[in-house]
Amino acid sequence: MKEINDNISFEEIINDTFKNIKLKQVVSGKIIDINDKGEIFVDIGYKADGLITKKEFSQDENVNPKDLFKPGDIIKAEIIKLNDGLGNVLLSYRRIHDKEVKEKVISEINGDNVLEGIVSFADKNGLLVNYKGVVRVFIPMSLSNIKKDEDVASYKGQSIKFKIIEHDENLKKVIGSIKEIAESEKKKHDEEFWNNIEVGKKYKGIVAGISSYGAFVDIDGIQGLLHISDMSWGRNKNPKDILKNGEEIEVSIKELDKENKRFKLAYTKKGPDPWKKVEEKYHVGDVITGKVSKITPFGAFIELEECIEGLVHISQICEKKINAADEVLSVGKKVNCKIIDINTKDKKIELSIKDLEGTSKEYIEE
Repeated sequence: MKEINDNISFEEIINDTFKNIKLKQVVSGKIIDINDKGEIFVDIGYKADGLITKKEFSQDENVNPKDLFKPGDIIKAEIIKLNDGLGNVLLSYRRIHDKEVKEKVISEINGDNVLEGIVSFADKNGLLVNYKGVVRVFIPMSLSNIKKDEDVASYKGQSIKFKIIEHDENLKKVIGSIKEIAESEKKKHDEEFWNNIEVGKKYKGIVAGISSYGAFVDIDGIQGLLHISDMSWGRNKNPKDILKNGEEIEVSIKELDKENKRFKLAYTKKGPDPWKKVEEKYHVGDVITGKVSKITPFGAFIELEECIEGLVHISQICEKKINAADEVLSVGKKVNCKIIDINTKDKKIELSIKDLEGTSKEYIEE
């Protein structure tokens, strides 16, 4: 050590004492104390203690060193000043930590991993995400997966998952995407769905749309067609009278085309086929009473019971020649009919009103 004389400054003495350490050197030491200011005192094996100020601990002002470290823990830091003016060696934990995090981030980015960070700022242009207190990631609105009617400002302070899609070497410009994760997850979900779907399998689905010929049912984000013929055994039912938009229903897979990713559904509440008992209940020659359910250019459908209808052809309505069924019949009118043919295979029953003309069964007693 140099002899103390008037020509040697105090700083030179300190520097000489710590001749084995130098600026930017990385040292490890044991934490002696963490005060209420967030300052960390470290025993680095020299006569003077090391000091990590809160500013040199983290870029994030809200981070409390006491939440991460305690006295006795070993901490690694970089020497940034041999003397802070009070005899302490000034250290920076932040520089070492940030460097390690950046190296890890680069590794994670190259691995195409899903990252998670806190949104520090949000406006109409996009989101700014703080990743591990070191890297700032900008997520443009077009890649945020945020809907137009959502309050963008409400995302501030939230933890979100994202992927890095673009960055420079020093991570000064980093672009992230939430949309890419959503698309990736949907692709994975869809693959699992199509791998596991099979004819006869039952699902819970939501009615997503109703048309004149049936309804589209959403099953885990994928839609299938439920035809009106698979909703009810009745021929002239309106899908809107059976289902409502947004209603949850149980369906099963009726037909499946995995190659073109299409499937048709069957409604479990449709119930057993009533036509299986038609031959037991009805016979050719029987006279039955029914209600006109629908008028067509070629005749009228008569409801014999729920989901069982028969057709009276226009030529079988009456003896006189008519141009349209509604000249004689109207929807809702009750009539007596004679069964002239039954075809259970094609679910058809042919009826005649004309055959009862002039008989005691021609009219219904009011």
